[in-house]
Amino acid sequence: MLISNLHKFLTYPINKKSDRGVIFWLSLSMTFAIVYGFLALKKAFASSLSVQDDARQHIFWMQRFFNPDLFPNDLIADYFQSVAPGGYTWLYKSAAFIGVNPFILAKIIPFILGLICTYYIFRICLEILPVPMAGFIAALVMNQAIWMKDDVASATPRAFVYPFFLAFLYYLIRGSLVRMGIAIALVGLFYPQYVFVASGMLILRLICWRDGRFELSSEKLDFLLCGIGLSTAFFVLLPYALSSSEFGPAISREAAMKLREFYPNGRSTFFHVHPKDFWLTGKRSGMFPKSLFTPATQCAGLVLPFLLSFGSAFRLIENITSRIWLLVHLLMSSLGMFFIAHALLFRLHLPSRYTGLSFRIIIALATAIALTLIIDGLFNWAENREKFPIKFRPIISLFLTGLILASLVLYPAFVKGFPLVKYKVGRAIDLYEFFQEQPEDILIASLEEEANLLPTFAQRSILLGREYAIPYQVGYYSQFRQRTIDLIFAQYSSDLMDVKNFIQKYGVDFWMVHRGGFTPEYVEDNSWLMQYESAQDAVTFLQLGYIPALATTISTCTVFQNDSLFVLDANCILREGEEINN
Repeated sequence: MLISNLHKFLTYPINKKSDRGVIFWLSLSMTFAIVYGFLALKKAFASSLSVQDDARQHIFWMQRFFNPDLFPNDLIADYFQSVAPGGYTWLYKSAAFIGVNPFILAKIIPFILGLICTYYIFRICLEILPVPMAGFIAALVMNQAIWMKDDVASATPRAFVYPFFLAFLYYLIRGSLVRMGIAIALVGLFYPQYVFVASGMLILRLICWRDGRFELSSEKLDFLLCGIGLSTAFFVLLPYALSSSEFGPAISREAAMKLREFYPNGRSTFFHVHPKDFWLTGKRSGMFPKSLFTPATQCAGLVLPFLLSFGSAFRLIENITSRIWLLVHLLMSSLGMFFIAHALLFRLHLPSRYTGLSFRIIIALATAIALTLIIDGLFNWAENREKFPIKFRPIISLFLTGLILASLVLYPAFVKGFPLVKYKVGRAIDLYEFFQEQPEDILIASLEEEANLLPTFAQRSILLGREYAIPYQVGYYSQFRQRTIDLIFAQYSSDLMDVKNFIQKYGVDFWMVHRGGFTPEYVEDNSWLMQYESAQDAVTFLQLGYIPALATTISTCTVFQNDSLFVLDANCILREGEEINN
């Protein structure tokens, strides 16, 4: 009796979406989403000086919404503002209009996005296999995947594609014309690349397999969905196609292959030595994200094709609807865009961006369906009185079912630091306060890692920083790269005139250096700096025992210092140069 009731509670299909089982399992899914989101919020607000790793790039310039005088003539701020999608900018600007700080909003948004993702993937799973527990498993593993990676936590444009694309999939599978169109528009306004994946799926819906051959769909709704979806995609992408960026064009494959930045140990590694790394596992070039089977319980999704071939053993298979073709269409469209992006490198940005999210959705749904089939199969086996002693069947069935569910629910407890939201905490409070006391139009030159936090916490412009070394648009990166080369050369030159010329060329007001910044180890241990020949020359120079000219000005031109840094006044350095020349 217990086995029968538990079997019915866990895996029996439902007929109505208002069924109590749906409400229970959806509520349970939302509960886990809230718990995970709350843990992320706790980390986000653990310090007033915390910022998500990638938010440093995409959000710091939004402080202009409160003070338009910040970051004047700032190459970095202007670039990241120019590449921000329209919907993304509008959202943060609207929040700023009512007084919400962009960095505060960026800490709250991931919590909301997680809830939206939970709702839609639960509903999508129910459309494929109408078993509420399957929806719960899909939502649970998707939530765990979300919070074991920092995409959604970043609150950058790629965070929004998760809920909006899931909404598109749900309304597509439901045949809701208007809502599907709105979902595509939202995807385009926040993450335009995935509009291509959505468009590919709409086209694939027009082709069906019938009587051993491919034919055009006979369903009028498929053509309506395709027409409305593609029209929406056209109009939402049109502004991107017609606009020209002052920082373009996109770097070509040939030009990228000449830069060390695109090779292993480079800032934006793309070209790998082994084809396996390049095509399959590369972070930017590969088809499969390394975190695809994170959490590891999602490996169960790999057995779904095997299970589907044993319909007699897994009777719940007969309840899987034809809407499972959604996963096939998503896979084919994503792979198609992956290869197109490789062919048009880098005009459609990074190929891996077209498969990462899609594969996570597919694996989460496949895992939910596979585990539900297995659990149902265990109960069917336990209720079969013909082949095994009755006293053992219920015990084994309950044990294995409990083990599966426990592994799903408890998995995050074994992940150190869960959720993995990658927040950076500013520690140099006195340094930020010092720069905040300076005029708003100052420019700070530094090779130090701390410089990456200055635009966020000090609200002052920096000449360059590793986090902002994005090499995909020639108009931006050619200037950025030259700045980096010039700064390395000037900082380690033995001639103070080189330092002086650099200051005058770029209008530098302050120069920030690390206390150990004039040792060869400091340069050698920085893989970003070692991309440049000037850094390699600097290492040789320092190993020979020479002293950079900039180091000789520390005693006279330091205006701020702490345990790790010196801040030098550029005007003082210029006067030092004049005295030597006279």
